[in-house]
Amino acid sequence: MKKKVVYILIAVTVCLLIGFLSSFATQSSVNDWYLTLNKPNFNPPNWIFAPVWTSLYILMGIAAGIVWSKGFHHIWVKTALYHFGFQLLFNALWSIVFFGFKSPSWALLVILLLLTLIILTIKWFKVVSKTAAFLLIPYLLWVLFASLLNYKIWELN
Repeated sequence: MKKKVVYILIAVTVCLLIGFLSSFATQSSVNDWYLTLNKPNFNPPNWIFAPVWTSLYILMGIAAGIVWSKGFHHIWVKTALYHFGFQLLFNALWSIVFFGFKSPSWALLVILLLLTLIILTIKWFKVVSKTAAFLLIPYLLWVLFASLLNYKIWELN
């Protein structure tokens, strides 16, 4: 149990760190370029993104920690965590492409790849732990919403 808590704490820290680092790309244009974009009427207010993403990164870290605690020597655990790592990189890449490069079109491609990686991660997490897979569902739903939002921003601009 103690090992599991340590793995969860490490994984949550890594997820929050990735989110924090990718927020630099977001902050580079959220208060200027992003404000000039045409957005759909369902675009949430800017203040909602930080608490939502913080909550999602915590859930993602808990899920990854649960999987990791099953033993990295197991091929299913390794496979699940590799998928998790790839999706986490694409998660950060989206912020860099959308906000840093100011490219909704390329960001749309990145987020569609991210969705695919999240689905694969959930599939592999489910093999190791149904609880861990379940914890990623809010993340999947939010990224689905973000994909629609990204698409509409691309379409309107």
